[in-house]
Amino acid sequence: MKPALDRRAAISLAAGIVLCGVAGSEAELARGIAPASLRAPSAAAIAPPAPASAPARPKPAPGREIDALVEAVSRKYRVSQSAAREFVATAYREGWRLGVDPVLIVAVMAIESSFNPVAESEGGAVGLMQVIPRFHADKIAEIPGASVLDPHLNIQLGTRVLKEYLLRGGTEIAGLQLYNGSSGDATNAYAMRVLREKERLQEAIRRGFGKRASSDREPTATIAADKITKQNGVRQAS
Repeated sequence: MKPALDRRAAISLAAGIVLCGVAGSEAELARGIAPASLRAPSAAAIAPPAPASAPARPKPAPGREIDALVEAVSRKYRVSQSAAREFVATAYREGWRLGVDPVLIVAVMAIESSFNPVAESEGGAVGLMQVIPRFHADKIAEIPGASVLDPHLNIQLGTRVLKEYLLRGGTEIAGLQLYNGSSGDATNAYAMRVLREKERLQEAIRRGFGKRASSDREPTATIAADKITKQNGVRQAS
């Protein structure tokens, strides 16, 4: 008999729960509130999970700027187009990564080494950006087995050093003088040379953009000229 009693008790309990729920719903209706069972789910409850944020994409290289700089560097410094493109593209990559103006990096290379990747000074400065290994051994040690004469590594190290000096100097001129080791020069001769070269390179970029714009407009102008010529020919024939 005990199992039967237990069964009847369970049924009674379930019925009580249902009755309580009904009574609660009736009370909510009396107060003008929709019962929980009839309420629409909240926006938060039905909103799909927020998609995971996509990883930041690297900034695409501005092909037209690089093309213009490659032409300017190759022409003035007698560097092959392929080598110039490698140096300029690396300057853009490291400049974006470290927050340094890529055109300034290219200008520093121009003044420091004239784009000679194996250049070496009497003071021990080597490579495109004339990095002095004994002064930056900690940075070089971060890349075991790498050669400071490797163009990519040299530009990477040189850009890191340049950024440190720009931050320390507070201005472009002061940072460049620190990079050159001539912060005591009141004439800022080194910085002026770099900035003149930077301006020359920027002018080459502007000319490159202007040349591209002219070539983009040329087909339209040619079509218009051909149309006028044909019209004149028809008039003369008539």
